[in-house]
Amino acid sequence: MTSLPAFIADCRSRAAQCEHAAIAVEAIAPIMHRFMREAEQLLKPEHFRADPDHYARNAVYIAPEQDLSLFALVWTPGQWTPIHDHGSWGVVGVLRGTLYERSYVRMDRETGDVGIDLKPGGVFLLDPGTITSFVPNPDHIHRTGVPADAQPVVSLHLYGRNMDSFHIYDLDSRSRRRVNVAHNES
Repeated sequence: MTSLPAFIADCRSRAAQCEHAAIAVEAIAPIMHRFMREAEQLLKPEHFRADPDHYARNAVYIAPEQDLSLFALVWTPGQWTPIHDHGSWGVVGVLRGTLYERSYVRMDRETGDVGIDLKPGGVFLLDPGTITSFVPNPDHIHRTGVPADAQPVVSLHLYGRNMDSFHIYDLDSRSRRRVNVAHNES
């Protein structure tokens, strides 16, 4: 069985050796896939905390250097993120339930915070054991969550930075803004 510190060390080592985010997620995705088989036994009870008002972000690990973070997200039925991007690479694995993801495509050629033209992209249903990844530039814009009639979901999210903020998008005003996102300490 792999330990949590060994998993983190392996991910950090692989990420440090990669010059590009796409190569980092390609190197880390198989490690995450293997880790997901043991994650239930390696995570602490506080990593599975839910919140009745919104999806819960439970910190599993945040590097002191702020270059890597791992969160256990717990979703109860009807909870969704806003439309957002990450400004980082990421590798996500689903531990329990089916996580829904709606992607968005930015149609305008600008990179700023106003005049944003988003169109809905594909929909993905991510089951236990599924691994997905993303890279910035172009930003991976999406909304994730769980429909009201679905089962609760637990997913693990590994990011190439401390994911303490991200851009949220407003379709009506065609804009985005950076917001700080809270998490539960573990």
